[in-house]
Formats: sequence, C-alpha cells, structure tokens
Amino acid sequence: MSRAVALGVLALLGALPSQALEVSDAPTLSTHSPRTGALEFKLGGYKPRIDTEAGLTDTPYANTFGNESMLLFEVEMQRYFFQRFGSAGVGFSAGYAEKYSDAVTETGELAAEKTALKVVPLKLNALYKFDYAAFRWGVPLVPYGKLGLIYMPWWINKGDSTQQLDDRSGKGGRWGYGLTLGASFLLDVLEPRLARDFDTDLGVNHSYIFAEWTYAEVNNFGSSGLVLSSRHWMFGLALDY
Repeated sequence: MSRAVALGVLALLGALPSQALEVSDAPTLSTHSPRTGALEFKLGGYKPRIDTEAGLTDTPYANTFGNESMLLFEVEMQRYFFQRFGSAGVGFSAGYAEKYSDAVTETGELAAEKTALKVVPLKLNALYKFDYAAFRWGVPLVPYGKLGLIYMPWWINKGDSTQQLDDRSGKGGRWGYGLTLGASFLLDVLEPRLARDFDTDLGVNHSYIFAEWTYAEVNNFGSSGLVLSSRHWMFGLALDY
C-alpha cells in the first residue's frame, strides 16, 4: 500500500510545472508603485521686509499693517530626476498672501476704507531630499533643501481701486532668489498598511508632514524699489506620487 501511495505522489509531482518546484532567490518586489515626484500643500506667515529699503524715511508697512505677518498659502509640484542616494529634482510653486487694514489719511487718521497688500509668489527650485535613510533603514525623518528663482507679482488696493505705496505704482513684480531648509516626517511608519492601501488605491507612494524655513531676497537683485524679501516658516503636507 505504501509503495502505491509513494508512486502516486511522484506522479502528481511530475505533473506539476517545473516552476512550481523551484525556490526563487530573487528579492521580494516592493509594494510601492513607481515614484516620479511630489505635491506639497503649505501654510505659513509671510512678512515682507518693505520697511528695510535703503533711503526710506518712513515705515510704510508698519504704519499701515503694524507688526503682523500675512497668511501665505502655497502649492508646489515637484519632479524627481535622480533617486538613488536620496531624491533630486526640480519644483515649481505658486502661492497667495494678502493683508487688510484700515486705510490711513495724510493727517494720520483712520479712513472709512480698507487697504490691502496682495502678493503671488512664484518659485522655480532645484531640490534635494535625503530620503535614502527613510527607505533603506526606516528612519522617518527626511531633511531637504531647495535653492531657486522667485518672481513675485504684487498690488495694493484701497477700497475698490489700486493705490500707490510711498509714491510708487500700485502694482508690479519683483525678482529674487530663495534658499529653503526643511525636514519631513514620514507618516507611513505610523500606519504601514494604510500607506500601502493609499498607494494601491490612489497612487500615493508616501505621505509626510513637514516644516521648512525660507530665506528669500526679493528686491530685483539689489536694485531700488519695493523690497518683498522675507525670512519665514511654512508647515504642510507632502505626497509622493
């Protein structure tokens, strides 16, 4: 009886495809889909350094808006071109900030109208993220840096019209450059299974929360005129895709 069973097992094994009997030594494939870039959403306080312009005898920003910052919202789209010892690529961001206050008359009294300063920061950055340790060893912190060109359209409204600021045109645009340093926290480590489902369902490889500090010189590279430079913090959510 045992001989018949053994012959039957051998016959069954012989009928299976040869691939089913082989043990592969190939590495397990990653559960993540290919990663090509990232999308960032961020908020922060932006205070233009208008009052630092050389030659000013007054402080127009402080006189009008006090010492308060503007609320700045930005969206940045990034594209990676290198992904070995970290990720490197380029990013383009667009933002919007505005600040309202009571208009002030020439005699220093409050007017019935409101005045507003509005800016639209546009940035083109080269970027590098040291995410090698996060993906290789599971370290959830990802430091990064950005360096790029800034163009910032601006305008000032008083009531329903565009007004002048310190004898300047009420609208314009300023060029400059900026350096950003930041750190991201990889949220995948908190819920790995949810992160895999997020990738499978929506194509989002990884998600992060981050904080970054920006040094921006936006003064037409040192020429006279409105100074929209700043030193500010931003906080937000980043999604790799």
